[in-house]
Amino acid sequence: MSDVETDVTEVASEDSENDTETASHAVDSPILAVENLEKRFGGIVAVDGASFSVERGSITGLIGPNGAGKSTTFNCITGVHTPNEGRVVFDGDEITGQQPHQIANRGLVRTFQIARELPEMTVLENMMLAPKNQIGESLWRSVLPHFRGEMVEQEEQLREQAWEMLEFFEIDHLAEEYAENLSGGQRKLLELARALQTEPEMLMLDEPMAGVNPTLEHKLLEHIHELREQGYTFLIVEHDMDVIMNNCERVIVMHQGAVLDEGTPAEIKDNEQVIEAYLGGEI
Repeated sequence: MSDVETDVTEVASEDSENDTETASHAVDSPILAVENLEKRFGGIVAVDGASFSVERGSITGLIGPNGAGKSTTFNCITGVHTPNEGRVVFDGDEITGQQPHQIANRGLVRTFQIARELPEMTVLENMMLAPKNQIGESLWRSVLPHFRGEMVEQEEQLREQAWEMLEFFEIDHLAEEYAENLSGGQRKLLELARALQTEPEMLMLDEPMAGVNPTLEHKLLEHIHELREQGYTFLIVEHDMDVIMNNCERVIVMHQGAVLDEGTPAEIKDNEQVIEAYLGGEI
């Protein structure tokens, strides 16, 4: 082998190793990092220097007593509020202060404690509105003959995807039902299904089990675990301790706007400060 061929081989080998290291770092690094987050409303400090991370491909719980700052933290991460201090990094990029739609387009999508479906539209119509970059969203593209064929083709694809997602969540029998007629649990299933239509990398769920009957709760948890197996990441705020302790790999505890502790469910159960601050002496 000539000297030139040797040099090329060595360079290619080094590049390959660098690419492998970069890919490994991308997989191993946290998908979400919150650093020294602070949010004030006048003289009230709702989030006080909170820092934590969420591992890629995990189900992580975020717990704390009422007023601990969980919802405000969610809102700061997803762009509903702009934090006064600190930063949020998602998938390697800083997203602090970006608008909710910009953050969602990056692949970080949230649901709400009270489901926010469009009540006067059918379940299927709600689903078809969710995907981003639709041709029909542009007025001039929707009326120009050149794009009409593409728009019709895309709508058919979106309809097929929506049906597949409804089947996955076992609510396809409700496709033509108006969303306002769904039960609380069915609305939670619709909201999660609709969130997945945006093709996210990570989902932040705000009390997904609130108002859900035990049968639908079990079904919803099954879907969350199945989606995690497919590579999705979850951060879940939930007051039901059985749900958190039995389904999350790690738990973050907030108290008075700050992170009190984080660890495995077993570690959190054994933390006397957590027991005293959050659970009144019992867990």
